[in-house]
Amino acid sequence: MVICPTRCFTCGKVLSNKWNKYSNDVKNGVPIETALNTAGLKRYCCRTMMMTHVELIDELLEYSDVD
Repeated sequence: MVICPTRCFTCGKVLSNKWNKYSNDVKNGVPIETALNTAGLKRYCCRTMMMTHVELIDELLEYSDVD
């Protein structure tokens, strides 16, 4: 399961449609600057949103509220 940033908090640009391209490029060893450029992210606020996103959903799913 993946929860990606939906929109940039600052400018409101949609980011969710660029997440798969960006994350696949980074996982394949492409430098972050190049991955952001190929995803079409030019504003520094949007670039910051993508670079600082941390996926915690897999860790949170380990905890259950059922006793």
